[in-house]
Amino acid sequence: MRISIAPNPWFWPREVTLAFYRDVASWPVDVVYVGETICSKRRELKSSDWLAIAEQLAAAGKEVVLSALALVESESEIGAMSRLIENPKFIVEANDLSAVQLCRQAGRPFVAGPSLNIYNATTLRLLQEDGLVRWVPGTEQGRALIGDLLSVLERDGGCRPELEVLAWGQPALAWSARCFTARALDTAKDDCGFRCIDFPDGLPLATRDGEPFLRINGVQIMGHETIDLGPELDDFRALGVDIVRISPQVKGLITVVERFRAALDTGGVSVRVGAPSGYWTGTTGAARLAGA
Repeated sequence: MRISIAPNPWFWPREVTLAFYRDVASWPVDVVYVGETICSKRRELKSSDWLAIAEQLAAAGKEVVLSALALVESESEIGAMSRLIENPKFIVEANDLSAVQLCRQAGRPFVAGPSLNIYNATTLRLLQEDGLVRWVPGTEQGRALIGDLLSVLERDGGCRPELEVLAWGQPALAWSARCFTARALDTAKDDCGFRCIDFPDGLPLATRDGEPFLRINGVQIMGHETIDLGPELDDFRALGVDIVRISPQVKGLITVVERFRAALDTGGVSVRVGAPSGYWTGTTGAARLAGA
C-alpha cells in the first residue's frame, strides 16, 4: 500500500502552507493532493502557486493530484476548475459532479473524491465510464459498504478502480452554501474577513453540556476527534486498499506519516493514537472507546 497526503482542508497563512509542502517533499509518502477544496475565497495561494507546489513535489518523486472544490457555486469557480483539468501533467480529484462533467468532456481520467456520493456499484460503474480511475470513499462509507460495493462490481465483471481510504484525520461530515465559521462569528459570508485563518485546525464546537463535538471549517463541518485507523490496516489489506490517506494537520504530521510507513513496510498495524471510527466498523465510536 502507498501513502497519500490529502488536500489540506484548513486555511493556513501562505508561508505556513508553502513550508508544509516543502517538508512533505522529503517525507516517505507517495501521493500528494494539492489545491483548495473548501472555499474559493481562500486566496492566500493563487492557482499558479498551487501549480508551482505541484511541480516541486513532482520533482521530488511524488505523484501529484490537483484537487478541485467540493461545492461549486459560480461560473468563476467552474472556470478555475476547467483550468485545472486542462493541465496535461497532473490528474484531478473531482469533488463535485461539475468536475466529473468537465473531465468527461475533456477526456481526462480523474480521482473520485470523498464528497462525491457513491453508494452502489451502478454509480461507480457510470463514473468509471466517465473516467474514474481511483475512488476515495466518504467518511460514512465503512468497511462493510465498501467491501459489498466492490464485490458487486467484480461479480458483474467490472474493472476495480484504485481504492484510497482515509486512515488519519478529522472526518468530513457536511458542506453547505452558508459559511458555518462566519455564522459562528456573527459575520456575513460575503464579509467574513477570512476568519478561518485564525483557526488552523478548525473552530471547535461543543455540545450544550460543554463536550467537544465538531469542528467548523468554513462551509464544511468536520468531526472533532482525529480518526486513526492504524490498528485497522489488516482490514485495509483484506479489502485491497491501494492507498492509505492521511489528512494534514498543523503540527506533528511527520510523526503520523512515519508511524504508518513503518506499519506498512513491516506488514503490521500501528498502535492507536487518535480515535476509532464508528463509521468504519458500523458501531458508535463512543462505544468502541468505552470498550477500549
